[in-house]
Amino acid sequence: MINGITPSCEPLPIEKAISNLISALSRYLDERSSPDCTDQARLVTFCEPVEPVTLPEWLLEQQSYPRLFWMNREQNFSVAGLGVADTLQYKGEEDNNAAFERFQLSLAEKDPNAKYFGGFCFNAKEQQDPVWQEFSSFSFVLPLLQLTCQENNFSLSCHLWLEPHDDLQSKRDALTDLLKQIVPVKKKRRLQLPELLKISCNPDEKGWREQCEKALDTFETGELQKIMLARQTILEFSGSFSPLLFLLNYPYPQNTIYRFYFEPVEHHAFFSFTPERLYRRDGNLLLTEALAGTCSKESINGGDRRASETLLNSEKDIREHNFVREMISNELLKICDNIDMEEEVQVLQLRRLAHLYTPCAATLKPEFENDSAVLQLLHPTPAVGGVPKAPILERIMALEPFSRGWYAAPVGWASRDAAEFAVGIRSALVNGRFAYLYSGAGLVKGSDPAAEWEEVEQKIGDILAITRQEA
Repeated sequence: MINGITPSCEPLPIEKAISNLISALSRYLDERSSPDCTDQARLVTFCEPVEPVTLPEWLLEQQSYPRLFWMNREQNFSVAGLGVADTLQYKGEEDNNAAFERFQLSLAEKDPNAKYFGGFCFNAKEQQDPVWQEFSSFSFVLPLLQLTCQENNFSLSCHLWLEPHDDLQSKRDALTDLLKQIVPVKKKRRLQLPELLKISCNPDEKGWREQCEKALDTFETGELQKIMLARQTILEFSGSFSPLLFLLNYPYPQNTIYRFYFEPVEHHAFFSFTPERLYRRDGNLLLTEALAGTCSKESINGGDRRASETLLNSEKDIREHNFVREMISNELLKICDNIDMEEEVQVLQLRRLAHLYTPCAATLKPEFENDSAVLQLLHPTPAVGGVPKAPILERIMALEPFSRGWYAAPVGWASRDAAEFAVGIRSALVNGRFAYLYSGAGLVKGSDPAAEWEEVEQKIGDILAITRQEA
Protein backbone atom coordinates (compact mmCIF):
# COMPACT_ATOMS: atom_id res chain seq x y z
CA MET A 1 0.00 0.00 0.00
CA ILE A 2 1.26 3.49 -0.83
CA ASN A 3 0.77 5.95 1.99
CA GLY A 4 0.07 9.34 0.53
CA ILE A 5 0.39 11.24 3.82
CA THR A 6 2.50 11.35 6.95
CA PRO A 7 -0.13 11.09 9.69
CA SER A 8 -0.25 13.54 12.57
CA CYS A 9 1.08 12.37 15.91
CA GLU A 10 -1.98 13.43 17.86
CA PRO A 11 -5.69 12.82 17.08
CA LEU A 12 -7.23 15.71 15.19
CA PRO A 13 -10.74 17.12 15.01
CA ILE A 14 -12.37 15.58 11.95
CA GLU A 15 -12.58 18.99 10.24
CA LYS A 16 -8.79 19.41 10.51
CA ALA A 17 -8.17 15.84 9.38
CA ILE A 18 -10.31 16.47 6.28
CA SER A 19 -8.30 19.59 5.47
CA ASN A 20 -5.05 17.60 5.78
CA LEU A 21 -6.39 14.82 3.56
CA ILE A 22 -7.44 17.29 0.84
CA SER A 23 -3.96 18.87 0.93
CA ALA A 24 -2.31 15.46 0.72
CA LEU A 25 -4.43 14.55 -2.31
CA SER A 26 -3.36 17.76 -4.06
CA ARG A 27 0.32 17.12 -3.32
CA TYR A 28 0.01 13.56 -4.57
CA LEU A 29 -1.46 14.77 -7.86
CA ASP A 30 1.19 17.48 -8.27
CA GLU A 31 3.95 14.88 -7.98
CA ARG A 32 2.58 12.74 -10.81
CA SER A 33 1.73 13.20 -14.44
CA SER A 34 -1.95 13.28 -15.45
CA PRO A 35 -3.54 11.22 -16.84
CA ASP A 36 -1.86 8.48 -14.86
CA CYS A 37 -0.41 5.77 -17.10
CA THR A 38 0.36 2.95 -14.73
CA ASP A 39 0.14 -0.57 -16.15
CA GLN A 40 -0.89 -2.13 -12.83
CA ALA A 41 -3.82 -1.47 -10.49
CA ARG A 42 -2.80 -0.10 -7.13
CA LEU A 43 -4.27 1.26 -3.92
CA VAL A 44 -3.25 4.62 -2.49
CA THR A 45 -4.45 5.31 1.05
CA PHE A 46 -4.40 8.60 2.95
CA CYS A 47 -5.04 8.41 6.71
CA GLU A 48 -5.19 10.72 9.72
CA PRO A 49 -5.86 9.93 13.41
CA VAL A 50 -8.98 11.68 14.66
CA GLU A 51 -10.68 12.43 17.94
CA PRO A 52 -13.30 9.94 19.17
CA VAL A 53 -16.74 10.05 17.56
CA THR A 54 -19.76 7.74 17.61
CA LEU A 55 -19.54 6.09 14.21
CA PRO A 56 -23.27 5.47 13.55
CA GLU A 57 -24.10 9.06 14.56
CA TRP A 58 -21.42 10.35 12.18
CA LEU A 59 -22.74 8.11 9.41
CA LEU A 60 -26.30 9.38 9.89
CA GLU A 61 -25.22 12.95 9.09
CA GLN A 62 -23.63 12.00 5.75
CA GLN A 63 -25.61 11.95 2.51
CA SER A 64 -23.27 9.98 0.23
CA TYR A 65 -24.01 6.39 -0.77
CA PRO A 66 -23.46 3.59 -0.32
CA ARG A 67 -23.22 3.85 3.46
CA LEU A 68 -21.97 0.90 5.48
CA PHE A 69 -21.16 -0.04 9.05
CA TRP A 70 -19.45 -3.03 10.63
CA MET A 71 -18.65 -3.85 14.26
CA ASN A 72 -17.20 -7.17 15.32
CA ARG A 73 -18.54 -9.23 18.20
CA GLU A 74 -15.71 -8.21 20.53
CA GLN A 75 -16.52 -4.53 19.83
CA ASN A 76 -12.84 -3.68 19.28
CA PHE A 77 -13.05 -3.07 15.51
CA SER A 78 -15.69 -0.98 13.78
CA VAL A 79 -15.91 0.83 10.45
CA ALA A 80 -18.25 3.41 8.96
CA GLY A 81 -17.82 3.77 5.21
CA LEU A 82 -19.02 6.10 2.46
CA GLY A 83 -18.86 5.91 -1.31
CA VAL A 84 -17.06 3.45 -3.57
CA ALA A 85 -13.33 3.40 -4.24
CA ASP A 86 -13.62 -0.10 -5.68
CA THR A 87 -16.24 -2.84 -5.71
CA LEU A 88 -16.64 -6.60 -6.04
CA GLN A 89 -20.08 -7.35 -7.41
CA TYR A 90 -21.98 -10.02 -9.31
CA LYS A 91 -25.61 -9.70 -10.41
CA GLY A 92 -26.15 -13.01 -12.18
CA GLU A 93 -28.01 -16.10 -11.00
CA GLU A 94 -25.95 -19.25 -10.49
CA ASP A 95 -25.31 -21.60 -7.62
CA ASN A 96 -23.58 -20.41 -4.47
CA ASN A 97 -20.32 -22.24 -5.15
CA ALA A 98 -19.94 -20.56 -8.53
CA ALA A 99 -20.64 -17.16 -6.92
CA PHE A 100 -18.03 -17.82 -4.21
CA GLU A 101 -15.47 -18.75 -6.87
CA ARG A 102 -16.21 -15.53 -8.79
CA PHE A 103 -15.74 -13.59 -5.57
CA GLN A 104 -12.39 -15.26 -4.87
CA LEU A 105 -11.05 -14.64 -8.38
CA SER A 106 -11.93 -10.95 -8.08
CA LEU A 107 -10.43 -10.64 -4.60
CA ALA A 108 -7.17 -12.33 -5.64
CA GLU A 109 -6.41 -9.39 -7.96
CA LYS A 110 -6.74 -6.79 -5.22
CA ASP A 111 -4.23 -5.12 -2.90
CA PRO A 112 -3.79 -7.28 0.24
CA ASN A 113 -4.38 -4.22 2.43
CA ALA A 114 -7.80 -3.46 0.94
CA LYS A 115 -10.77 -4.53 3.08
CA TYR A 116 -14.03 -4.97 1.16
CA PHE A 117 -17.29 -4.86 3.16
CA GLY A 118 -20.54 -6.45 2.03
CA GLY A 119 -22.48 -9.68 1.71
CA PHE A 120 -23.89 -12.51 -0.35
CA CYS A 121 -27.36 -13.84 -1.15
CA PHE A 122 -28.42 -16.83 0.91
CA ASN A 123 -29.19 -18.68 -2.32
CA ALA A 124 -27.74 -17.11 -5.47
CA LYS A 125 -29.95 -19.29 -7.71
CA GLU A 126 -33.18 -18.07 -6.13
CA GLN A 127 -35.30 -15.57 -8.01
CA GLN A 128 -35.26 -12.60 -5.64
CA ASP A 129 -38.33 -10.61 -4.60
CA PRO A 130 -38.42 -7.03 -5.99
CA VAL A 131 -37.63 -5.61 -2.53
CA TRP A 132 -34.10 -7.10 -2.89
CA GLN A 133 -33.40 -5.41 -6.24
CA GLU A 134 -30.51 -3.33 -4.87
CA PHE A 135 -28.75 -6.39 -3.42
CA SER A 136 -26.74 -8.53 -5.84
CA SER A 137 -25.67 -12.18 -5.59
CA PHE A 138 -22.71 -10.60 -3.89
CA SER A 139 -21.74 -6.97 -3.40
CA PHE A 140 -18.63 -5.74 -1.57
CA VAL A 141 -17.27 -2.21 -1.34
CA LEU A 142 -13.90 -0.69 -0.58
CA PRO A 143 -15.16 2.63 0.85
CA LEU A 144 -14.00 5.85 -0.70
CA LEU A 145 -13.96 7.37 2.79
CA GLN A 146 -13.66 5.30 5.96
CA LEU A 147 -13.93 6.18 9.64
CA THR A 148 -12.38 3.40 11.74
CA CYS A 149 -12.21 2.60 15.45
CA GLN A 150 -9.71 -0.11 16.37
CA GLU A 151 -8.82 -0.78 20.00
CA ASN A 152 -10.23 2.68 20.87
CA ASN A 153 -7.99 4.42 18.31
CA PHE A 154 -9.93 6.43 15.71
CA SER A 155 -8.78 7.27 12.20
CA LEU A 156 -10.19 8.82 9.03
CA SER A 157 -8.87 7.41 5.77
CA CYS A 158 -9.62 7.75 2.07
CA HIS A 159 -8.83 5.32 -0.71
CA LEU A 160 -7.76 5.85 -4.29
CA TRP A 161 -8.07 2.63 -6.29
CA LEU A 162 -6.20 3.24 -9.54
CA GLU A 163 -6.68 1.01 -12.55
CA PRO A 164 -4.33 1.16 -15.55
CA HIS A 165 -4.80 4.39 -17.52
CA ASP A 166 -7.28 5.88 -15.01
CA ASP A 167 -7.64 9.64 -15.07
CA LEU A 168 -5.98 10.50 -11.79
CA GLN A 169 -7.36 14.05 -11.86
CA SER A 170 -11.01 12.92 -12.02
CA LYS A 171 -10.50 10.32 -9.29
CA ARG A 172 -8.83 12.90 -7.07
CA ASP A 173 -11.66 15.37 -7.73
CA ALA A 174 -14.35 12.82 -6.79
CA LEU A 175 -12.61 12.05 -3.51
CA THR A 176 -12.02 15.74 -2.75
CA ASP A 177 -15.69 16.51 -3.43
CA LEU A 178 -16.74 13.78 -0.98
CA LEU A 179 -14.40 15.12 1.71
CA LYS A 180 -15.85 18.60 1.28
CA GLN A 181 -19.38 17.24 1.75
CA ILE A 182 -18.65 15.66 5.14
CA VAL A 183 -20.93 17.03 7.85
CA PRO A 184 -19.82 17.09 11.50
CA VAL A 185 -21.87 15.25 14.11
CA LYS A 186 -24.56 17.44 15.60
CA LYS A 187 -25.63 17.43 19.20
CA LYS A 188 -27.82 14.50 20.22
CA ARG A 189 -31.09 14.83 18.35
CA ARG A 190 -34.45 13.33 19.17
CA LEU A 191 -35.14 11.38 15.99
CA GLN A 192 -38.12 9.11 15.75
CA LEU A 193 -39.17 6.46 13.32
CA PRO A 194 -42.41 7.35 11.52
CA GLU A 195 -45.67 6.05 12.90
CA LEU A 196 -45.95 2.27 12.64
CA LEU A 197 -49.22 1.62 10.81
CA LYS A 198 -49.36 -2.14 10.42
CA ILE A 199 -47.58 -5.41 11.25
CA SER A 200 -48.20 -8.56 9.21
CA CYS A 201 -46.50 -11.95 8.91
CA ASN A 202 -45.56 -14.00 5.86
CA PRO A 203 -46.55 -16.77 6.33
CA ASP A 204 -49.28 -16.10 8.91
CA GLU A 205 -49.63 -18.48 11.84
CA LYS A 206 -51.84 -20.92 9.93
CA GLY A 207 -49.46 -20.94 6.98
CA TRP A 208 -46.51 -21.41 9.32
CA ARG A 209 -48.12 -24.44 10.90
CA GLU A 210 -48.75 -25.97 7.47
CA GLN A 211 -45.19 -25.17 6.38
CA CYS A 212 -43.78 -26.85 9.49
CA GLU A 213 -45.96 -29.94 9.05
CA LYS A 214 -44.64 -30.41 5.52
CA ALA A 215 -41.09 -30.19 6.84
CA LEU A 216 -41.80 -32.61 9.70
CA ASP A 217 -43.14 -35.16 7.19
CA THR A 218 -39.70 -35.29 5.57
CA PHE A 219 -38.20 -36.38 8.89
CA GLU A 220 -40.46 -39.42 8.93
CA THR A 221 -39.21 -40.54 5.51
CA GLY A 222 -35.59 -39.95 6.50
CA GLU A 223 -35.10 -37.39 3.72
CA LEU A 224 -34.08 -34.67 6.17
CA GLN A 225 -32.90 -34.62 9.77
CA LYS A 226 -33.12 -30.86 10.39
CA ILE A 227 -34.32 -27.78 8.57
CA MET A 228 -34.40 -24.12 9.53
CA LEU A 229 -37.55 -22.35 8.31
CA ALA A 230 -37.92 -18.58 8.35
CA ARG A 231 -40.71 -16.05 8.61
CA GLN A 232 -40.95 -12.55 7.18
CA THR A 233 -42.53 -9.91 9.44
CA ILE A 234 -43.58 -6.82 7.50
CA LEU A 235 -43.72 -3.41 9.20
CA GLU A 236 -45.50 -0.62 7.35
CA PHE A 237 -44.66 2.94 8.44
CA SER A 238 -46.33 6.22 7.57
CA GLY A 239 -43.35 7.44 5.54
CA SER A 240 -39.76 6.75 4.45
CA PHE A 241 -36.95 7.13 6.98
CA SER A 242 -33.24 6.52 7.45
CA PRO A 243 -32.68 2.82 8.25
CA LEU A 244 -29.72 3.96 10.37
CA LEU A 245 -32.25 4.78 13.10
CA PHE A 246 -32.44 1.03 13.78
CA LEU A 247 -28.67 0.87 14.21
CA LEU A 248 -28.55 3.98 16.38
CA ASN A 249 -31.29 2.80 18.70
CA TYR A 250 -30.37 -0.85 19.21
CA PRO A 251 -31.61 -1.35 22.79
CA TYR A 252 -28.91 -3.72 24.14
CA PRO A 253 -25.49 -2.19 23.32
CA GLN A 254 -23.57 -4.69 25.48
CA ASN A 255 -24.95 -7.75 23.66
CA THR A 256 -22.23 -10.03 22.28
CA ILE A 257 -23.22 -9.57 18.65
CA TYR A 258 -21.97 -8.39 15.29
CA ARG A 259 -23.51 -5.26 13.82
CA PHE A 260 -23.69 -5.10 10.03
CA TYR A 261 -25.31 -2.37 7.90
CA PHE A 262 -25.29 -1.91 4.12
CA GLU A 263 -27.26 0.88 2.43
CA PRO A 264 -26.53 0.92 -1.34
CA VAL A 265 -29.06 3.70 -2.05
CA GLU A 266 -31.00 6.07 0.17
CA HIS A 267 -33.78 4.49 2.29
CA HIS A 268 -32.87 0.98 1.16
CA ALA A 269 -30.68 -1.00 3.59
CA PHE A 270 -30.04 -4.45 5.02
CA PHE A 271 -28.85 -4.72 8.61
CA SER A 272 -28.16 -7.51 11.06
CA PHE A 273 -27.65 -7.79 14.82
CA THR A 274 -26.27 -11.31 14.74
CA PRO A 275 -24.61 -13.36 17.48
CA GLU A 276 -23.29 -15.95 15.01
CA ARG A 277 -19.82 -16.03 13.50
CA LEU A 278 -19.53 -17.98 10.26
CA TYR A 279 -15.74 -17.81 10.40
CA ARG A 280 -12.67 -15.65 10.92
CA ARG A 281 -9.64 -16.35 8.74
CA ASP A 282 -6.12 -15.00 9.27
CA GLY A 283 -3.91 -16.62 6.65
CA ASN A 284 -4.32 -20.33 7.30
CA LEU A 285 -5.84 -19.98 10.80
CA LEU A 286 -9.59 -20.55 10.81
CA LEU A 287 -11.96 -19.81 13.69
CA THR A 288 -15.57 -20.94 13.46
CA GLU A 289 -18.30 -22.24 15.78
CA ALA A 290 -21.48 -24.20 16.19
CA LEU A 291 -24.36 -22.03 17.39
CA ALA A 292 -27.81 -23.64 17.58
CA GLY A 293 -30.40 -24.17 20.28
CA THR A 294 -32.26 -21.18 21.69
CA CYS A 295 -33.91 -20.24 24.98
CA SER A 296 -35.98 -17.12 25.60
CA LYS A 297 -35.38 -15.73 29.07
CA GLU A 298 -38.79 -14.08 28.99
CA SER A 299 -40.58 -17.37 28.32
CA ILE A 300 -38.91 -19.08 31.29
CA ASN A 301 -39.12 -15.96 33.47
CA GLY A 302 -35.46 -16.33 34.39
CA GLY A 303 -31.95 -14.96 33.91
CA ASP A 304 -28.63 -16.29 32.64
CA ARG A 305 -28.35 -19.20 35.06
CA ARG A 306 -31.89 -20.44 34.46
CA ALA A 307 -31.44 -20.14 30.69
CA SER A 308 -28.23 -22.18 30.84
CA GLU A 309 -29.89 -24.90 32.88
CA THR A 310 -32.87 -24.99 30.52
CA LEU A 311 -30.74 -25.31 27.39
CA LEU A 312 -28.26 -27.82 28.77
CA ASN A 313 -31.12 -30.05 29.94
CA SER A 314 -33.18 -29.78 26.76
CA GLU A 315 -32.97 -32.97 24.72
CA LYS A 316 -34.41 -31.20 21.66
CA ASP A 317 -31.96 -28.27 21.84
CA ILE A 318 -28.95 -30.50 22.53
CA ARG A 319 -29.92 -32.69 19.56
CA GLU A 320 -30.34 -29.65 17.30
CA HIS A 321 -26.97 -28.29 18.46
CA ASN A 322 -25.22 -31.60 17.88
CA PHE A 323 -26.43 -31.67 14.27
CA VAL A 324 -24.63 -28.37 13.72
CA ARG A 325 -21.56 -29.30 15.74
CA GLU A 326 -21.03 -32.68 14.07
CA MET A 327 -21.59 -31.38 10.55
CA ILE A 328 -19.10 -28.55 10.99
CA SER A 329 -16.49 -30.89 12.49
CA ASN A 330 -16.93 -33.46 9.72
CA GLU A 331 -16.94 -30.88 6.94
CA LEU A 332 -13.75 -29.21 8.21
CA LEU A 333 -11.87 -32.49 7.76
CA LYS A 334 -12.05 -31.87 4.00
CA ILE A 335 -10.01 -28.66 4.07
CA CYS A 336 -8.36 -28.44 7.51
CA ASP A 337 -5.74 -30.03 9.74
CA ASN A 338 -5.50 -29.77 13.54
CA ILE A 339 -9.24 -29.32 14.14
CA ASP A 340 -9.95 -28.34 17.74
CA MET A 341 -13.71 -28.46 18.42
CA GLU A 342 -14.17 -27.88 22.13
CA GLU A 343 -15.78 -30.85 23.85
CA GLU A 344 -17.92 -28.97 26.34
CA VAL A 345 -20.96 -27.15 25.01
CA GLN A 346 -21.17 -23.54 26.24
CA VAL A 347 -24.02 -21.07 26.50
CA LEU A 348 -23.80 -17.70 24.77
CA GLN A 349 -25.78 -15.19 26.83
CA LEU A 350 -27.60 -12.26 25.23
CA ARG A 351 -29.95 -9.78 26.88
CA ARG A 352 -33.19 -11.60 26.01
CA LEU A 353 -32.00 -14.90 24.56
CA ALA A 354 -29.39 -17.59 25.16
CA HIS A 355 -27.86 -20.03 22.67
CA LEU A 356 -25.90 -23.26 22.82
CA TYR A 357 -22.43 -22.54 21.50
CA THR A 358 -19.24 -24.48 20.73
CA PRO A 359 -16.13 -22.68 19.38
CA CYS A 360 -13.74 -24.37 16.97
CA ALA A 361 -10.22 -23.58 15.70
CA ALA A 362 -8.48 -25.26 12.76
CA THR A 363 -5.59 -24.90 10.32
CA LEU A 364 -6.44 -24.70 6.63
CA LYS A 365 -4.55 -27.01 4.31
CA PRO A 366 -2.32 -25.00 1.91
CA GLU A 367 -4.54 -25.59 -1.14
CA PHE A 368 -7.59 -24.29 0.75
CA GLU A 369 -6.20 -21.03 2.16
CA ASN A 370 -8.88 -18.93 0.47
CA ASP A 371 -12.38 -17.71 1.25
CA SER A 372 -14.10 -19.51 -1.60
CA ALA A 373 -13.11 -22.88 -0.15
CA VAL A 374 -14.32 -21.95 3.33
CA LEU A 375 -17.57 -20.35 2.14
CA GLN A 376 -18.41 -23.36 -0.03
CA LEU A 377 -17.81 -25.64 2.92
CA LEU A 378 -19.62 -23.74 5.68
CA HIS A 379 -22.57 -21.98 4.01
CA PRO A 380 -25.32 -22.64 4.77
CA THR A 381 -24.61 -23.98 8.24
CA PRO A 382 -27.19 -26.40 9.67
CA ALA A 383 -28.25 -23.56 12.00
CA VAL A 384 -29.66 -21.60 9.03
CA GLY A 385 -30.07 -24.42 6.50
CA GLY A 386 -30.40 -28.00 7.62
CA VAL A 387 -29.09 -31.57 7.55
CA PRO A 388 -28.17 -33.08 5.14
CA LYS A 389 -26.81 -30.01 3.38
CA ALA A 390 -27.21 -30.98 -0.30
CA PRO A 391 -31.04 -30.76 -0.70
CA ILE A 392 -31.65 -27.96 1.78
CA LEU A 393 -31.55 -24.93 -0.54
CA GLU A 394 -34.13 -26.45 -2.88
CA ARG A 395 -36.34 -27.54 0.02
CA ILE A 396 -36.27 -24.08 1.61
CA MET A 397 -37.22 -22.45 -1.71
CA ALA A 398 -40.14 -24.85 -2.03
CA LEU A 399 -41.46 -24.24 1.49
CA GLU A 400 -40.92 -20.53 2.17
CA PRO A 401 -43.28 -18.00 0.49
CA PHE A 402 -40.56 -15.33 0.05
CA SER A 403 -36.93 -15.10 -1.07
CA ARG A 404 -34.37 -14.74 1.68
CA GLY A 405 -32.10 -12.26 -0.11
CA TRP A 406 -29.15 -11.55 2.18
CA TYR A 407 -30.93 -12.94 5.25
CA ALA A 408 -28.93 -15.79 6.90
CA ALA A 409 -26.14 -15.34 4.33
CA PRO A 410 -22.45 -14.48 4.92
CA VAL A 411 -21.96 -10.77 5.66
CA GLY A 412 -18.79 -9.02 6.76
CA TRP A 413 -15.44 -8.12 5.24
CA ALA A 414 -12.67 -9.77 3.25
CA SER A 415 -9.17 -8.97 2.06
CA ARG A 416 -6.75 -11.18 0.17
CA ASP A 417 -5.18 -12.65 3.30
CA ALA A 418 -7.88 -12.34 5.96
CA ALA A 419 -11.64 -12.19 6.37
CA GLU A 420 -14.42 -12.25 8.92
CA PHE A 421 -17.98 -13.26 8.11
CA ALA A 422 -21.01 -13.36 10.35
CA VAL A 423 -24.30 -15.11 9.57
CA GLY A 424 -26.87 -12.44 8.69
CA ILE A 425 -29.62 -13.46 11.12
CA ARG A 426 -31.62 -11.20 13.52
CA SER A 427 -31.85 -8.98 10.49
CA ALA A 428 -34.10 -6.75 8.44
CA LEU A 429 -34.40 -5.11 5.04
CA VAL A 430 -35.72 -1.55 4.86
CA ASN A 431 -37.22 -0.46 1.56
CA GLY A 432 -38.77 3.02 1.67
CA ARG A 433 -41.51 3.01 4.29
CA PHE A 434 -41.51 -0.78 4.73
CA ALA A 435 -39.25 -2.91 6.93
CA TYR A 436 -39.03 -6.67 6.40
CA LEU A 437 -37.86 -8.51 9.51
CA TYR A 438 -36.51 -12.05 9.15
CA SER A 439 -36.30 -14.75 11.81
CA GLY A 440 -36.13 -18.51 11.75
CA ALA A 441 -36.41 -21.65 13.88
CA GLY A 442 -34.65 -24.99 13.53
CA LEU A 443 -36.99 -27.96 13.18
CA VAL A 444 -36.00 -31.52 14.09
CA LYS A 445 -38.12 -34.60 14.62
CA GLY A 446 -40.55 -33.89 17.44
CA SER A 447 -40.57 -30.09 16.99
CA ASP A 448 -43.80 -28.31 17.88
CA PRO A 449 -44.87 -25.72 15.22
CA ALA A 450 -46.57 -23.58 17.89
CA ALA A 451 -43.38 -23.46 19.98
CA GLU A 452 -41.31 -22.62 16.89
CA TRP A 453 -43.73 -19.77 16.08
CA GLU A 454 -43.04 -18.35 19.54
CA GLU A 455 -39.29 -18.70 18.92
CA VAL A 456 -39.39 -16.66 15.71
CA GLU A 457 -41.45 -14.05 17.58
CA GLN A 458 -38.77 -13.83 20.28
CA LYS A 459 -35.96 -13.49 17.75
CA ILE A 460 -37.36 -10.27 16.25
CA GLY A 461 -38.01 -8.79 19.69
CA ASP A 462 -34.88 -6.62 19.72
CA ILE A 463 -35.72 -5.02 16.37
CA LEU A 464 -39.39 -4.57 17.23
CA ALA A 465 -38.35 -2.86 20.46
CA ILE A 466 -36.61 -0.18 18.40
CA THR A 467 -39.90 0.82 16.79
CA ARG A 468 -41.16 1.85 20.21
CA GLN A 469 -38.19 4.09 21.06
CA GLU A 470 -36.57 7.35 20.03
CA ALA A 471 -33.04 7.61 18.69
